[in-house]
Amino acid sequence: MKFKCFNCGELAPASQLTPNCQKCGGLFTVDFEPPAWNESLIDKSIWSLFRYRKFLAIEGEYWKNITMGEGMTPCVPYDEDLLLKMDYMMPTLSFKDRGAVALVSHMKAIGVTKCVQDSSGNAGIAVAAYCARAGIECEIMVPEGTSPNKIKMIEGYGAKGTVVPGSRDHCADVCREKVIKEGWYYANHVYNPTFYEGTKTYIYEVLELLGRIPKNLFIELGNGTQFIGAVLALEHLQKSGAIDEFPQIIAIQSEKCAPFFETLKAKSDKLVDIVPEPTLAEGIAIGKPARADEILRMFKDHKIRIVTAPEDKIPEAKAKLARKGFYVEPTTAAALAAYERYCESYGRTPDSLIQLCSSGIKTDH
Repeated sequence: MKFKCFNCGELAPASQLTPNCQKCGGLFTVDFEPPAWNESLIDKSIWSLFRYRKFLAIEGEYWKNITMGEGMTPCVPYDEDLLLKMDYMMPTLSFKDRGAVALVSHMKAIGVTKCVQDSSGNAGIAVAAYCARAGIECEIMVPEGTSPNKIKMIEGYGAKGTVVPGSRDHCADVCREKVIKEGWYYANHVYNPTFYEGTKTYIYEVLELLGRIPKNLFIELGNGTQFIGAVLALEHLQKSGAIDEFPQIIAIQSEKCAPFFETLKAKSDKLVDIVPEPTLAEGIAIGKPARADEILRMFKDHKIRIVTAPEDKIPEAKAKLARKGFYVEPTTAAALAAYERYCESYGRTPDSLIQLCSSGIKTDH
């Protein structure tokens, strides 16, 4: 398996420890062509996302000692128009386990012994947990304002939790400085393309569970870890002839931090600069996503729409979900708030799906 630079196409060994292209500085994708989708290639003896490993760029059998049965979460009706994918029903209570188990399995395969990552919380928790299982030393850097419960979980897994003053984007800058100066492996869920091999399984599961892909997929968009994985999987299914048409994807951003919304509004080919404001949707409060060009390409290729979550509606959406039995964090509640705003603009939107990304107990102080 090799990595391929998204910008210049340069190939590099997947075993290399540097996080980006040494020729141009671009970020890597995985140079991997999965076989055509065929349900017979699903290993139904495995009750985890690794049942789809024939379609994933996964090296060796290291995953067997690292997996905790992540994935295989149900789709539950919210009402007659909307399904909820219960991805907070994961070992660390968020969808980030999908990517983290693939990333840490890759790290184990190439001999990584210590790593550092920047995160708003959920990805850091997931990487810390799987590093604990893999025996990899781990430090997670989080921006100030990160929910204390998330920091406690990171440290509970034995990782070092470091709070960095300033914004989420500044936290990432500080973390990357450590990578350069001290040579730790950058176990970053945005930079490392193996993370998206895990998040692809969200779509594969939906297809296996429902026998189809819903017409409208609402996907929260910060750094794009789930967004990119979902699009890659859908492209694979469409190329394989497993789906007749690409579903309508509606990206969700916080109205307080919406660089892609503003970029599309400005009809720009490059991400526009914004000044993020504080938001309850901390998990998607990313002003400068590293894979912006890749994401904008996906917007163009698939006519993806975008909607922002009204900040004042997030607590109400959180309460609505709880009253139906779904206890989620504010970032996840923002998805319902955005869905409702979308329906106000476009009318009733049946056959829709939202991912419940993370449990509310991680953000309650």
